[in-house]
Amino acid sequence: MAAPAATGCYIGEVKHQLRDGFGQYIYPNSFFQYEGEWKDGKKHGHGKFLMKDGSYYEGQFVNGEIEGNGVRYWASSGNEYCGQFSQGEVHGHGVMKYSDGAQYEGEFYYGARAGHGALTDKEGQIYRGSFYNHMKHGEGEMFYKNGDHYQGDWVLDQHQGHGVMQYADGSLYEGQWRNDLFNGQGSIIHCSGVVYDGMWINGHPVGEATKLVILGEPTRELVQGSSFTIEVQLQNDEGEVMEAESGRLLQIWAGVKHIQLTSNLSTTSLQLPEDLEEPLVETPYGYSAISYPLVEYVPDSDNIASAESEITPASSWNVKDSEVNGSKLDFLAATESTHGSLDGTPDPSSDNEGKGTKQQEQEALYGCQNLSAEEKGSTPTVADQRAESGYAVFQNIALATPPACYRPFMILDELEKVKSSKPRHFSKLA
Repeated sequence: MAAPAATGCYIGEVKHQLRDGFGQYIYPNSFFQYEGEWKDGKKHGHGKFLMKDGSYYEGQFVNGEIEGNGVRYWASSGNEYCGQFSQGEVHGHGVMKYSDGAQYEGEFYYGARAGHGALTDKEGQIYRGSFYNHMKHGEGEMFYKNGDHYQGDWVLDQHQGHGVMQYADGSLYEGQWRNDLFNGQGSIIHCSGVVYDGMWINGHPVGEATKLVILGEPTRELVQGSSFTIEVQLQNDEGEVMEAESGRLLQIWAGVKHIQLTSNLSTTSLQLPEDLEEPLVETPYGYSAISYPLVEYVPDSDNIASAESEITPASSWNVKDSEVNGSKLDFLAATESTHGSLDGTPDPSSDNEGKGTKQQEQEALYGCQNLSAEEKGSTPTVADQRAESGYAVFQNIALATPPACYRPFMILDELEKVKSSKPRHFSKLA
């Protein structure tokens, strides 16, 4: 039975000349269409509201309004929602599937994500927590695609307040945030072992160490075969100890200063090969150095011998500060000696006929023709130390016996003959 409608076309049941029961209504502009239950002339009960572009709503109606549970699809965006509605708006709890692959399940407030929910974005990152006006706001946790995990406070999609970030590399930060950056009091345990607990401003520690300072007298007399101790402080530019910093890895090592030999030496046998096993170490003080081993002091150990004839028995060390560049800090204890060819140029290639290999030249020069591979190995060095509250100490260390194939002190003797002067010895922090 059909009832005439001046504003559209209705086909269905009527009661008291009003749409009542099940029926289909086509709106005057023909873009909208409703098919479902009616009561007293209004959409009421279960029905489906369709639009000509393919969008639709299917679910509950109350007194002509979309109200209750239903499914909504937007053809223009491709998004689909299944859940609660109020006064025609997405409102209450539901699931929104976005066309880019993202999905939100949780609470909505008149069309916007608000309240508690879980959002999986198009990259697979997951946020669970509070929302306000579509944005992460309040307390929540985020699982990032790179493996990072944050749990704490949010303000308008940014880390703000107190929070804990567990990074994929194992680093951990706990403290205050502002605008997605460390701001305020916080502590970080870096995967390298470095620990900083103090104030932060815009992601940077306020009390960051900028230099190393070796405590004690600036010059020390060291005797081969005797132990000594090096104490190091991490300080800022004002000389304050950075007690907030711990765990920074410090490495101490010694070196013999490289100087260019001149042609007035009495022998050419001091010409050194070009391809040393250990390359020269560049220092920030305008010269290079040859590595010299330091070892843990053990009485009567083969690694620590009494003063030998070719080794200066005592060395004077001049100790200086050094800038902190990264988590690995090297201490250079350099004693003056020589390295390189007589005229300061690299050795000529020994690949020509009759000159032998460079390895043979090196072995002949350093007197290690008959040494085994094990004997040619390097001497064990002192173990690294980690700073604790801005302080570190290297205890019971000593100058090792020169390694096999190591002749800088013999060259020093030759220089003494030429210059008639005793070489100077000093050390610097690199």
